[in-house]
This record gives sequence, structure tokens and C-alpha cells, in this order.
Amino acid sequence: MGMSASGKRGIVSDMNVVPLIDILLVLLVIFMLIRGYSLGEEALVPQPSMEKAPAPPPVDVVVIQVLADGTLRVNQEPVSFDKLSSRIDEIFKRRASRVAFIRADQPVEFGVVAQVIDVMHASGVASVGLLTPDLEKGF
Repeated sequence: MGMSASGKRGIVSDMNVVPLIDILLVLLVIFMLIRGYSLGEEALVPQPSMEKAPAPPPVDVVVIQVLADGTLRVNQEPVSFDKLSSRIDEIFKRRASRVAFIRADQPVEFGVVAQVIDVMHASGVASVGLLTPDLEKGF
């Protein structure tokens, strides 16, 4: 800012923009020169493959359903609560991945679902997922 206390006008507090314009012009010239000297590298963009990708192997998903009346189903097969642990052991005996999902009807109490999760963890299921209607569309 430039300030002047002499003369008839009194104190003048106008911003002196001349140095800012000089800096702007110098930057403009620098960027104009850099643009002329810069050479880009030729980019090799990957092209889509014409071969069809092989279909992924079918995934065997284990879904334990807890129905509104309290009955259980493992992959659509009815199972009693007492035999759930042995059925889970039988299913995961020959599988490498120990992942299962639970799908419960709307009016089922959380305590019942928690008991099923406890049985699954006791049977050695490593990961338990909860299925929602949006996720079920993928199975």
C-alpha cells in the first residue's frame, strides 16, 4: 500500500498495483516459453481385449435362514437347532473358505440370530455375514 502524508489531499491509502502487474507479466512470459519447450511422452493406452473373459467358477455360498416361526434352514434344507452345529461341521469339512451368511425374516428376534451366530463361531466358521434384501439380489 502506498501512503502519502503531504499535499492537499491528506492521507492516500490506495493500493499500488504496478508491482503486481509486473509479476503477472513475468509469469505469463515464463509459462508461454515453457509451453514451447515441453515435449510430452507418447502414451500407450491399453486397448480392450477381443477375447471373452472366462466365467468365474461357481461360488458355493452357505446361507442359514432363520424363519419367522423359529425354524432354521441351511441352504434351503430344514435343520433343527440341535443339529445345526453338526450340519455346519459337515458342510465345511471339505471347504477351504469358512464363510457363511445369515438371512432372517423381519419379525425374528435378535437373540435367536445371536444364538445362531454363536453356534456358527463354535463350529469354526471364520466369517459370518448378514444378508439384507439388497445383497440377496447378487446370490
